[in-house]
This record gives sequence, structure tokens and C-alpha cells, in this order.
Amino acid sequence: MTSPVTYLDFLIAALGPPALALGAVVFARRERPSRAAAGIGALVCIAVSYTAPWDSYLIGRGVWRYGDGVVAARFARVPLGEWLFFAGQTGLTGLWYYALAPRIDPALPASPDARTVGAAVWAALAVVGAALAVASDGTYYLGMTLVWAAPVAAFLWAVGGPVLWSARRLVAVAVAVPSAYLWAADRFAIGRGLWTISADHSTGLAVLGLPIEEAVFFVLTNLLVVQGLVLFDWTLARAADRGAGHAVEGLVPGTMRVSRRWR
Repeated sequence: MTSPVTYLDFLIAALGPPALALGAVVFARRERPSRAAAGIGALVCIAVSYTAPWDSYLIGRGVWRYGDGVVAARFARVPLGEWLFFAGQTGLTGLWYYALAPRIDPALPASPDARTVGAAVWAALAVVGAALAVASDGTYYLGMTLVWAAPVAAFLWAVGGPVLWSARRLVAVAVAVPSAYLWAADRFAIGRGLWTISADHSTGLAVLGLPIEEAVFFVLTNLLVVQGLVLFDWTLARAADRGAGHAVEGLVPGTMRVSRRWR
């Protein structure tokens, strides 16, 4: 059934109001706007450049399709609205993170094993994703999502595992709220026929009508955004504390003495 709502209509309605509200909160704090703009801007560039090829490939494989009259224009098979959504989701989640007024300690937490363990867990999930992608058509979308996201998460933990582990409560709150909101928005879009997830390339499992693949996707994307911002803020805090060299050395395992302030 043709939906009278276009992708751009949905994007403006779903992301515009909360982004404006959160932006007003963040940018009203004079000590934080420039940092927020720099962090979110950097992650938007990374998110768009990294996600677009993966998205285009899955569209070409028929993992999902769009309703009639929903898409006004495409570039590299990806609808214009989808390009904007990559940036919009990153911005929305980033603004929510900064609205929480995170306080990042520039000390290096005393949990060096977090690097190895965290990176290993995410590397294992990447392998699981590859296995799911080739195991059957029904697990292809879920597997490809893990193949796409897990290596990036493994890298983040390899360089900043102790910081991410110490900030785990902040990360959980910063990820949970935008994920729940985007689950609801995505469920609405699917219900209106804006896009349809292929039954051939998905498990068929759903929660309240939302395919589990979509639920996993939003959690993983928001996790990458928030963890990236935590490490961005931590690096800036260290640079402000003792200079750029101090900021960089904290991301290289074994180059400095571990602080006990975060035990």
C-alpha cells in the first residue's frame, strides 16, 4: 500500500523536534557547545562515510525495500532520506549524550584488561556475524549488521577499553533512551509501509512488530556513537590537562602509568 508519508516527511517529524529540544539544552550551556559541535560533527562524517557503502550493498541485495512514492531521489542506490538519516541519528544521539552533561575524568582508569577483553568480545561477535551471514538467508541481515559494527567497537575498546568500562553507566543511559525512541519511530515507519524488511533475509522474529534486526541495528549504532563521544571527550580532557601528547599516549596500551583514581 502506498503511503502518503515520504521518507523526508518521516525524517523531519521523527528527528526534528527532539533534536531541536536537545540542541537548545546543550547549546544553552556555554561551557559545552563547541565541544559538542566538534564531537558530533566528527562522528557524523565518520558515520555517513562508513555506513553508506554497507547500506547501499544491502539495498542491492534486497534486504529491505521502500514503499511506492516514498523515495524522491537516490545516490548510489541509497535514498536521499537515508543519507540524511545517517547524520540525523548520529546528531540526535550525540545531543542526548551531551544533554546528560557528562563529566569525563582525564585519568586513565585502573582496568587495563578492559582493552583486551572488550576487543576480544567484539572481535568474536564479528566472527559470529560472518557465520550468521553465510549460514542461511534468514540470518543474513543480522549477521551483516554484526560484521559491519563489531570491528569498529573492537577498535574502540582496544584503544579506550578502560575508559569505556569506567563510563559504562553513562554509556548505558546514553544508548538506551535514543534506541527506544528510534525503535518506536522505526516501527511506525514499517507499519506505514515506508520500508519493508525482506522476509527472505531476516529471521522473522519481532518484538511488538519491530524486527529484531532493526532493534539490534539501532542499539549498535547508538553504542558506537556514544562510545566514540566518550573517548573524544576523554582525549580532549587529557589534552586540556597536560597537552596533546598526554592525550594520545593514553590511547596507546603500555605507554603510561595507570591512575588509581577510578578504582
